[in-house]
Amino acid sequence: MEREIFEFIDGCEDIAVQLQTELTGRPAISPASGGEGELDKCEFLERWLMEQGISGLKRYDAPDPRAKGGVRPNLTVTVNGKDGGALPCLWIVSHLDVVPVGELSLWDSDPWVAVKKDGRLTGRGVEDNQQGLVSSVLAAFAFVKLKRQPERTLKLLFAADEECGSAFGIDWLLKNHRRLFKPGDLVLIPDGGDPAGETIEIAEKNQMWLKAHTRGKQAHASRPEQGRNACLAGADLALRLRSGLMKKFSARDTLFEPDYTTVEPTKREANVPNINTIPGDDVFYMDIRALPCYPVNEILEEARRIGLGIEQQYSVQVELTLIQSMESKPTPKSSPIVKMLSAACKQVLGVETRPVGIGGGTVGAFLRNEGLDAVVWSRMDSTAHQPNEYCLIENLLSDAKVMACMAATASE
Repeated sequence: MEREIFEFIDGCEDIAVQLQTELTGRPAISPASGGEGELDKCEFLERWLMEQGISGLKRYDAPDPRAKGGVRPNLTVTVNGKDGGALPCLWIVSHLDVVPVGELSLWDSDPWVAVKKDGRLTGRGVEDNQQGLVSSVLAAFAFVKLKRQPERTLKLLFAADEECGSAFGIDWLLKNHRRLFKPGDLVLIPDGGDPAGETIEIAEKNQMWLKAHTRGKQAHASRPEQGRNACLAGADLALRLRSGLMKKFSARDTLFEPDYTTVEPTKREANVPNINTIPGDDVFYMDIRALPCYPVNEILEEARRIGLGIEQQYSVQVELTLIQSMESKPTPKSSPIVKMLSAACKQVLGVETRPVGIGGGTVGAFLRNEGLDAVVWSRMDSTAHQPNEYCLIENLLSDAKVMACMAATASE
């Protein structure tokens, strides 16, 4: 059966390109990033799946008044297995939302038009996460079109809001529809990987987004002694947080790359509109990815201690706010999903896999914290969030074969 399925998937290149093109043309940007959400994209995908004869669809809409239609849609697909529910389900979880294009001048083509050239597709979202989404659709499509049942039930989830924290996606589903996932279910998340497909992500660093607000006193730039420069204090705070936190939380773990805790200043809000005024208010943000041995509350406590030093030196007020955080349990290296994926990679790709940890957050953290074994895997060049984001069509098809191979396997 597997050879027949693989041959079918190889013949689906045109379908994959068509689906990628349609999805790319429907920007699904979070309202938090200035978009309307995922509704148009989800409704198209839902129609397309039904037109292809794929049934077992169900929508779970998280309310969000900021979004088009007032909802953030999450869509599931079920392809029933031969086992009648005796075996754990295989979930393949991808996400519908994409990030904004960034600096448009850095793109060689319209980001919202998928361009096929030299075996690759270019456009915003084609890799993150439409490659995984379309691969999972092709795996399900093969079983449906060939009128074959997988050995175990195959379930696809197309989730909302992954790029902005998953409050309306996997987090909302686990809080409001926990029975979707049963104990022992296996989860593959095709949202990260390497070009050869050799790495299986089983762990994530603890993630923190920190807002740093310094309040001083506005003054003319020629009379700094009359003010308290919030921008200067904020700049020093950023440097001290980075050096101080990385020095205190300095352990190494070779499961991860990089193998240490990272502390990076990122976004900065506008303060005064003119050059010759000392700002009395300054806000910046930090992205912290800590090794799992360091709890979020310990890092936050140390950050606030550093903030007190800034207050004393510059006579300003420092307010540190945790915008978002996630601590994640690891998936055991010996878990069934790791063994199953490793065997499928060997069979389909001829590669030996190894477990790794990552710094980037995925929906896997939420699932692992609920006791579900989840892994992140794909073959990709990792161009997510970059200008001229692309996916290799060969990778998309081979990922679909690996997914189908896993669903066609009864053993774990």
